[in-house]
Amino acid sequence: MDTFEDWALSLAVFLPLVGMVGVLLAPKRAELAQKSIALGTSIITLIVGIAIATRFDWSDSATQLGISKQWIPLINARYDIGVDGIGLPLLLLSMFTTLLVIVYSWDHFPEPHNPKGFLSLMLLLAVGMNGTFVSQDLILFFIFFEIVLLPMFFLIGVWGGPNRKYASLKFLLFTLFGSAMMLLGFLALFFLSDGHTFSITALTAMAQEGTLNIDKTTALWIFGGLFLGFAIKVPMFPFHTWLPDAHTEAPTQGSVLLAAVLLKLGTYGFVKIAMPILPEASVTWAPYIGGLAVIGIIYGSLCCLAQTDVKRLIAFSSVAHMGFVMLGISTRTEFGMNAALFGMVAHGFITGMLFFCAGSIQHRYDTREISRLGGLLTSAPRLGWIFGFSAMASLGLPGLAGFWGEFPAVLSAFSPAEGQSVELFRVYMVIAAIGTVLAAAYLLWMFQRVAFGEVKDEFKDAHIHDVHVTEWLAWTPILVLIVVLGVYPDILFRYFAAPISALFGA
Repeated sequence: MDTFEDWALSLAVFLPLVGMVGVLLAPKRAELAQKSIALGTSIITLIVGIAIATRFDWSDSATQLGISKQWIPLINARYDIGVDGIGLPLLLLSMFTTLLVIVYSWDHFPEPHNPKGFLSLMLLLAVGMNGTFVSQDLILFFIFFEIVLLPMFFLIGVWGGPNRKYASLKFLLFTLFGSAMMLLGFLALFFLSDGHTFSITALTAMAQEGTLNIDKTTALWIFGGLFLGFAIKVPMFPFHTWLPDAHTEAPTQGSVLLAAVLLKLGTYGFVKIAMPILPEASVTWAPYIGGLAVIGIIYGSLCCLAQTDVKRLIAFSSVAHMGFVMLGISTRTEFGMNAALFGMVAHGFITGMLFFCAGSIQHRYDTREISRLGGLLTSAPRLGWIFGFSAMASLGLPGLAGFWGEFPAVLSAFSPAEGQSVELFRVYMVIAAIGTVLAAAYLLWMFQRVAFGEVKDEFKDAHIHDVHVTEWLAWTPILVLIVVLGVYPDILFRYFAAPISALFGA
């Protein structure tokens, strides 16, 4: 007889799909029913995720709660899912963010007002995000990785800003190109490895045992294909150009999910697939990854200082902050990987919160132009202080989660793994440290212009609502977690320790 452990992960992945069908079957005019189905589905999905976490042995580095069934025998692809200490926190982040976005959407639907279509796409997006973090087969991983493209394409293209068509098409073309290169890498691993398997677990084990039998030159090319697929999704400099446009034009909910979860699919791919399966190739590629990471940190920060739109500034800050994550990954050390994984979660909470605030500011003032804003602390003090708190967290203020997303990543570059140039990575460390100063500059500049001073003349007679009930409900858990993780970061670090040690330990 099947137990909860046998079907828990399948339930976590496909419950949002059931909810999507329920929303689509609801009568067109029954908006309350549509919203209730979406909210109920996201709550139940998170409860399943919490139940999975309570049954998970965090001290065990192995993949747990797995199920492996024959799926496509012709190509030896299997329905192989499981979760480890790397994927489970990100799975919970995906479930948690989806729920909060649906709560926020209760009275914040963008135009055109179509809750049925909007909520259906968000639930489909959750299927792809959740599925990616539990896939243990490369073909299954690729399918879930691609599922997220269509709903986000439509969320931007239908509910986005004035340049939504350009932004959505650019997003789709960039990510499709990267996915094509990634798929070629997966196929090469299948055909060139002994056993002809797509199993991530099996390929990682062969790499650790030295039985993968792929020559060095070929491995470098395969890593290059995987690098393109994952680097575009992160996105790393110079593949980042789709991100500011997508964030700027996307509805608030789309920006939050994009920043909090979708960008993590790329970094997760590096940690879970590219680095462990092709360790020797990663030694050669690591200096270039680290170099692009620190270029992204400085470039993204300087671009932030030149922005006039709040949302576009936050989008470029994502390029900089994900640079810290990639710097940690490029060190190939346990410490660096732990720092990168913490940075993924911290960035998800903090930048997601900043996009929530930017969306609510636009909702009240009908603009995101920094030059037109001002006096937020006077007209909507609670929103102003929340915005300021999120900015402080993003710049890495000690005591908040953002500090542990940046400081350990910078510190990890001091002692990279064996085979890397210590001198080069210490140069990267200095450059990244300069990036933290620039982060403080652009975030404090933005907050000062938006929140301080007097309300501009055009808004002096406007009635600006402060934080709504649905906003409190959606934001309070994030704000609490930013503080809790800042004060007690070991909550996450201790959970990442076992799987990271198994993959990257000496």
